[in-house]
Amino acid sequence: MDKLQPVVYITRIECFSACHRLHSKLLSDTENKSIFGKCDNPNGHGHNYKVEVTVKGKVDPITGMVMNIHDLKQYIQEAVMTVVDHKNLDQDVPYFEDIVSTTENLAVFIWKSLEEVLPPGMLHKIKIHETEKNVVKYKGEFV
Repeated sequence: MDKLQPVVYITRIECFSACHRLHSKLLSDTENKSIFGKCDNPNGHGHNYKVEVTVKGKVDPITGMVMNIHDLKQYIQEAVMTVVDHKNLDQDVPYFEDIVSTTENLAVFIWKSLEEVLPPGMLHKIKIHETEKNVVKYKGEFV
């Protein structure tokens, strides 16, 4: 029998600033205002987001690492930061052209973006702090 190897989780935290407007094209202006309130401001509003990217894997017996944290930082920079930092999510990120730029949808977008550049099976969780009190977690699950 093979010796079992531990699975270890590592998390890299990055921060970015972006603005958006919570507004659905599928709803009337009245419905949008009723559902999203002040977050439906036509001029948008901004956040200083904190995103936590967690990957998992076996500890390499030679390097002692699941993944080089510098490499993880580069993946996040390439797939996330260059796309969303200091951007208007609704106008500058094509993904949100027809998708409401809620933090929930932002978490899914970040997952999909990182899944394209990370080694297969390593991505474990995306956690976004929109504010100190509002946090969203996504683990790539679909129902």
